[in-house]
This record gives sequence, structure tokens and C-alpha cells, in this order.
Amino acid sequence: MMSVQGEIKEKTKINIQEPKHYRVIMHNDDFTTMDFVVEILIDIFHKDNAEAKRLMLLGHESGKAIVGIYPYDIAVSKVQVSKERAKQAGFPFRLTIEEE
Repeated sequence: MMSVQGEIKEKTKINIQEPKHYRVIMHNDDFTTMDFVVEILIDIFHKDNAEAKRLMLLGHESGKAIVGIYPYDIAVSKVQVSKERAKQAGFPFRLTIEEE
């Protein structure tokens, strides 16, 4: 007796969604130096010198500036590292995150 095994094929629909992205926003204050802000933008947000200065001036003139758009964990990590460095330097540098 021969038996034939049937194959069962399943179609699975996979719904892959892009992760949500979040804006990192720096806020102007009267105490954090412009040089410190530029240093943070270069070291942590990987901006070149010209872009870092442009963003620093934008934040200074308008009160805030978007410094990057990242997945949530990266945005939080960059904000935490920036705030820790600012605290060590004695600056009240403020960054916030908002969903895009």
C-alpha cells in the first residue's frame, strides 16, 4: 500500500511597519553657551560644524530647533547623553522628544 502525503501550504501575511520616528528638539536658554551647544550637536548628533552652528543659531533666534529625527530608543539615548554632559558642565541645556 502506498500512501501519498499531501503538502499543506499556508500563506502568511506579514505586516511590517516602519518604527515611529521622533523629533529631538533643543530649547534655548540664557545660560548654556553657544560653543557647548555646537559641541553637543557635533559629538552626539553627528552634525558637521556648519550645520551645528546653523542649528544653534536657529535655536537661539527662534527659541527651539529640531536637531534630528530618530527611532524612539535612539532619540531617548541621545537626549540622555546630552543632558548628562550638560549637567556635568553645569548647563541647564534642555532637549525634548515629540512624535513625528
